[in-house]
Amino acid sequence: MAKEKTLEDLFYDTLKDIYFAERQILRALPKMARAAQSPDLKAGLEKHREQTEGHVERLQQVFELIGKRAQGKTCEAIQGIIAEGEEIMEEFKGTAALDAGLISAAQAVEHYEIARYGTLKTWAATLGLKDAVGLLDQTLQEETATDKTLSQLATTAANQKAKAA
Repeated sequence: MAKEKTLEDLFYDTLKDIYFAERQILRALPKMARAAQSPDLKAGLEKHREQTEGHVERLQQVFELIGKRAQGKTCEAIQGIIAEGEEIMEEFKGTAALDAGLISAAQAVEHYEIARYGTLKTWAATLGLKDAVGLLDQTLQEETATDKTLSQLATTAANQKAKAA
């Protein structure tokens, strides 16, 4: 008979998922920044890449806290979101709508991350992993701030430029 799965197992499994996702995002952000036409969007994507390096480091700390080796588990969701972003970069290259599409793709990534970090933070609290809660919350706050910045960019230059074209 198989061992019954626990919340600890689910926490670890989801931690591996977001670790894989963050490492994929690290690879995608430079491509998105190079494709961006708006200096503000380019700078925002570059800043988020730096933050993402910190997210990976925090995740490694959480793995240490639970006594597990930091390792990823293939996350098809993030692979699909990144593939959609690459498709936008290819199909809208050189057009006024490119930045609006990049913002859309970046926000899809952010929303995925916000969902994962919010869940992990709640589970860490339930499991009594106080130090992990702090680390996960710090990343959650950064992801939420990035999403807000992207929303501001979307309501200003990017969408107005796309509309005017």
